Amino acid sequence: MELHIVHGANLGELGKRQPEMYGNQTLAMQVPLWEGWLNQSWPDVQLHHFQSDIEGELVQYLHKHDGPDVGFLINAGGYTHSSVVLADAIASLDASCLEIHLSHTYAREDYRHVSLMAPHVIGTISGLGWLGYRLGMEALLCKD
Repeated sequence: MELHIVHGANLGELGKRQPEMYGNQTLAMQVPLWEGWLNQSWPDVQLHHFQSDIEGELVQYLHKHDGPDVGFLINAGGYTHSSVVLADAIASLDASCLEIHLSHTYAREDYRHVSLMAPHVIGTISGLGWLGYRLGMEALLCKD
């Protein structure tokens, strides 16, 4: 199985952007931790990571790597609430997708309470920080 962690706009700035909300950890710091955890529990799973601020690149990545033995853990950032294009791409996939957010989106501004992706994913994890990623990977890997 392949597991892809996909990050949208502004998430390449984690560790610098709003550390009071998102913490000081960067994606570059997290990826080796995810790889280590996965190698211990699921050594046959291939982990891939992708981040782009460009909506079309995210859509292309999803389509390029789609398949029945693929799982996508997607933190689309602000695109979660605004991108019909990304939601349509997710709806068309054979892969299982899970939506993830570091912050608790329902405790934030009203416009963040709506996810255009939610109808097309198997679930959403919100507000658990980096722990949510590990839980999301496990959910995708243990899904029937």
